[in-house]
Amino acid sequence: MAVAAKQRDRTHYLYIAVIAAVALGILVGFAAPGVAVELKPIGAGFVNLIKMMISPIIFCTIVLGVGSVRKAAKVGAVGGLALGYFLVMSTVALAIGLLVGNILEPGSTLHVTEAAREAGAEQAGGAGESTADFLLGIIPTTIVSAFTEGEVLQTLLVALLAGFALQAMGKAGEPVIRGITHIQRLVFRILAMIMWAAPVGAFGAIAAVVGETGLDALKSLAIIMIGFYVTCALFVFVVLGALLRLIAGVNLFSLLKYLGREFLLILSTSSSESALPRLIAKMEHLGVSKPVVGITVPTGYSFNLDGTAIYLTMSSLFIANAMGDPLGAGEQISLLVFMVIASKGAAGVTGAGLATLAGGLQSHRPELVDGVGLIVGIDRFMSEARALTNFAGNAVATVLVGHWTKEIDRGRVGEVLAGRLPFDERTLVDDGHGPAPADEVPEQRDSAPAEQPAKV
Repeated sequence: MAVAAKQRDRTHYLYIAVIAAVALGILVGFAAPGVAVELKPIGAGFVNLIKMMISPIIFCTIVLGVGSVRKAAKVGAVGGLALGYFLVMSTVALAIGLLVGNILEPGSTLHVTEAAREAGAEQAGGAGESTADFLLGIIPTTIVSAFTEGEVLQTLLVALLAGFALQAMGKAGEPVIRGITHIQRLVFRILAMIMWAAPVGAFGAIAAVVGETGLDALKSLAIIMIGFYVTCALFVFVVLGALLRLIAGVNLFSLLKYLGREFLLILSTSSSESALPRLIAKMEHLGVSKPVVGITVPTGYSFNLDGTAIYLTMSSLFIANAMGDPLGAGEQISLLVFMVIASKGAAGVTGAGLATLAGGLQSHRPELVDGVGLIVGIDRFMSEARALTNFAGNAVATVLVGHWTKEIDRGRVGEVLAGRLPFDERTLVDDGHGPAPADEVPEQRDSAPAEQPAKV
């Protein structure tokens, strides 16, 4: 026990180092912007290291979750609930963004420069994907390419097929499940090793964005930035907090505190993808069953558009006002619904929101595309709020879907959020919870049988 406590303390120091690295990166960005910009590959390298682990983690989690459920209909019920919830919450986020955006009327005092026009045209040039292309893109070229190309939805498809195949194999598939269980432990152990590079990655990422942006852009665009952050905060703390308390009886602040290290990681890398593997591990440790976590979290990273919806809403209104051509009520709704649909799959990718914004304007109001260049300079800071909001939405959704499907251990949730069952930072794997592999016995579970989700 003493050894375990000592190693948990070491991970505590790791995240203190991340905070120090972020502060140092900000100082370097202001003091030597030219040097700071050159540090960008360091931050990108760290994020790429984590992205490298996303596909195998998603695959193992979903295969173990689906493979342990005997009725395929239950998997479909979880997926349907998750998608329905994401659709409703994206609509709510869209409405809140429209309301705040029309009240603030951001951008009405700015004017588009030639440099901004060129930047906007560049963003629009690389954007645009039809619905058919998106649907076909879910199918990988080969089973292996789903892992090598880093596409979350492709990995999700392959993992679901493998999980259903293991269901059909019955006892013959148990050795495969045991093997994947060991692979999952290996993958999470590698991820835990990668996390020790977090301070270096955070330093490079923050230094580069501060060096590129500077104070001038922040001052001139402060209204939309502050308005966007306030809107995201209202959505998370008021809307999501109320839902979590009223439906699942869970305190939002306790959940956010439990996920504090993941929020710090997102803040320092500006990408919610960097915390995806840890969210999967922590939601399972919290007491949500493997099938619910394995389906809801990866699906949420492609379809949970809470933060993105708010961003697209306020940015579109900002650009229209800055161009002197405000959008009417009907135009606002049609344009933004199109953008929310077009942005599926981009929730965790830094810069994808900007491309979606440019592509949507190009399709509906091409005369406004030049205005996209106005927010290029601050998009990275807005990307952080997008990522934090999307991440919070995914965490809340996982708890809610677990509650609706009765696949959550309520007693364990209370113990974990109270700090009496700490998360194992050394392995990122909770061997005592979730559907047990075929060779495990019920006595190895942490909670009383009455509190466990029913096995199906």
